[in-house]
Amino acid sequence: MRRVALDVLLAVAARDAYANLLLPRLIAQRHLSGRDAGLATELTYGTLRGRGTYDAVLAVCCDRDLGALDPAVLEVLRLGTHQLLATRIQPHAAVATSVSLVKEVGGQRPSGLVNAVLRRVASRDLASWLEIVAPAREADPFGYLAVRYSHPRWVVGAFAAALGEAASSGLAQTEAVLAADNTRPVVHVCAVPGLATREELLAGGCTAARWSPFGGYLAEGDPALISAVAEGRGGVQDEASQLAAVALTRVDAGMPDDRWLDVCAGPGGKAAADRTSRARCSPRPRYASTGRG
Repeated sequence: MRRVALDVLLAVAARDAYANLLLPRLIAQRHLSGRDAGLATELTYGTLRGRGTYDAVLAVCCDRDLGALDPAVLEVLRLGTHQLLATRIQPHAAVATSVSLVKEVGGQRPSGLVNAVLRRVASRDLASWLEIVAPAREADPFGYLAVRYSHPRWVVGAFAAALGEAASSGLAQTEAVLAADNTRPVVHVCAVPGLATREELLAGGCTAARWSPFGGYLAEGDPALISAVAEGRGGVQDEASQLAAVALTRVDAGMPDDRWLDVCAGPGGKAAADRTSRARCSPRPRYASTGRG
C-alpha cells in the first residue's frame, strides 16, 4: 500500500501527474482491494493535502535542506509524517515501514536519515508542532493559516480577498474555508443521465447528493462495486462537475445549430454527462464534443 502511495507522490512531484487518475490505476494493477486499497488512498491524498504543514515540520526535524534531498527520500518522509501526525497508525509502525520503504527505493544509505527524522517528528503531536513551526497568528495571520491549513500563502490571501476580509478582522471566514478545504471528502458518484439512475447508486450504498439530481455520496467502500459504475453507466465525478453539466443543458445559446464543441475537456467527464443529460432534460436535439481539447 505504501509503495503505491509513494509512486503516486513521486509522479505528482516529478511530472504533475493527476493523483485521482493514477492512483486507481495503480491500485488495480497491483491488485489491492478492501482495506489495503483504502489505506493506499488515505496515505496518498492525506499526504498531498498536508504537504505544506508536513514540510514545515520536517524542516525543523531534518538537519538538511529539504530541497537537497533525493525526491524519493523526501516523499517517504512526507508519507511517514502524515502517518505519525494524522492517522491512528502506531508510531513504531509508521517509522519502521518508512525505513523499509526507503531501503526498497533508495537503498540502505538514506535509511538512517529517515529513521532519525521521523523519530523526531514522532516526539510531538500535530498541535504541538504547529505551535513551533507556524508563525504567530497575531504577527502574521496569513502565514499562520498557510502553515496551519497547508495552503500556499497566496491562496490564503486570495480566499481572504474573495471574502472581503482583512488581516485585522481575524480572518474567521477565511479560516473556516481553509478548514473545510482540508476535510477528507467522501467519494462523489454520478449516474450518467439516460444510462443509469440515482436509485442504482443508492442501492449500491450511496446517499443522495444534495445538489446534483444524478449524484450520490459514497462514504466508504469501492465505487467499482456499484453495478452502474462497473458497467460504465456511471463513474466517480465531483458534484461540482456534475452541476456544470446540468447548468450547460439549461443555457440558451441563441444559435440555430445546437451542437457544442468542448475544447477544454480532460478525461471528458463533463462532456459525457452533458451529452446524455441534454438529450434527456432539454428539448434541443443534439450535442457534440471532441472529448479532448
